[in-house]
Amino acid sequence: MVSYFVSYRGASPDGEAFLRHYHERHAGILKDFPGLRGLVLHTPVAWRDPFPVNPGGRILLAQMQFESVAALDVALASEARARAREDFRSFPSFDGTVTHQAMAATVLA
Repeated sequence: MVSYFVSYRGASPDGEAFLRHYHERHAGILKDFPGLRGLVLHTPVAWRDPFPVNPGGRILLAQMQFESVAALDVALASEARARAREDFRSFPSFDGTVTHQAMAATVLA
């Protein structure tokens, strides 16, 4: 299994509008990616750690799952990906960095 992560580190002046757009519009486009096995949207929650840690600072982490790197490559060259890139232009204002990374999973438990 291969996951493709899109990380939004930073903030939006209207975080609720940003997340609403992603959930209600952008995710629908992502669901059209060929070969998509799963789509998980991770959003921050309040938490406490008794040890000093560096919090991630993300407003959203999108995880798309594919059977293989070859399947991911097909999805990234698809018409749905082009629509997703076009939709990115209509996102509510976001101040931060967006990164993309593909990673292989090793399930240990």
